[in-house]
Amino acid sequence: MTRLTFVGKPDCHLCDDARAVVDQVLADFPGVEVVERSILDEPALFEAYVDEIPVLLIDDRVHTIWRVDAGRLRAALTAAIDTGPASS
Repeated sequence: MTRLTFVGKPDCHLCDDARAVVDQVLADFPGVEVVERSILDEPALFEAYVDEIPVLLIDDRVHTIWRVDAGRLRAALTAAIDTGPASS
C-alpha cells in the first residue's frame, strides 16, 4: 500500500493550503494510506523540517516541501501505486 505522510504543524497557513490540495488529490486515490505528523510532537521531525513545512513524503521519500502541486502529486501517487513501495 502506498503511504503519503504529511508533515506540518497546527496554525500553519502553508500547511492548511497544502492539506486542501492533498485532500482534493486523494479523493482519486482511496487506497493511499495517509499519515499526519506534527513537527511539534517529534523532535527529530522538528530538527529535520522546521524551515520546510509542509513536507509530503510518499513511501518515506520526500516528494515536496512548502507548496503542493496537484498535478505533480497525482503523477507521483500514480507512479508509486504502479511500481509499489520502494524497498530499502
